[in-house]
Amino acid sequence: MLRLVMPQTVTIVVDVVAWGVFHAATGYAAHRLGDERLSRDGWGLRERPFEDRGRWYRRRLRIHRWKDRLPEAGALFEGGVSKRELPALDAEGLELFVRETRRAELGHWWALWCSPLFVLWNPPLAAFLLGAYGVLVNLPFIAIQRYNRFRTEALLERVSRRRRTT
Repeated sequence: MLRLVMPQTVTIVVDVVAWGVFHAATGYAAHRLGDERLSRDGWGLRERPFEDRGRWYRRRLRIHRWKDRLPEAGALFEGGVSKRELPALDAEGLELFVRETRRAELGHWWALWCSPLFVLWNPPLAAFLLGAYGVLVNLPFIAIQRYNRFRTEALLERVSRRRRTT
């Protein structure tokens, strides 16, 4: 293990830098995904029965009360899209927003999946705490993206239905 080679202070610096690199790299990788890849939910992104079109997040997590207090970095990379507000209320804008929630959710899942790498150079307790950090930091953002996506998909269905009837 590398922990035998690095002093504790260096290990802490490496841990902080590693989380920064993991978040930036996974965010950039998600940013580079093509729209085709994000046009539908894959197995990992699809709605689960308990989520009830996003209602579970509102009822159980009261997500609508705290989600806007967290930072939003969708426009961090050139060409990125902020998810603070809908880009437009037409079908095209809603579809763009849904794709961007998928992009953000994948980026946070990928960052969370980097957590086990800390076992490579940290003692067990530190590796566990760094993994817990990964979960605690990324799960709220994953929940926000899922909540927003399910709500926006319902709105998109209504807009599309209205467009077909006129």
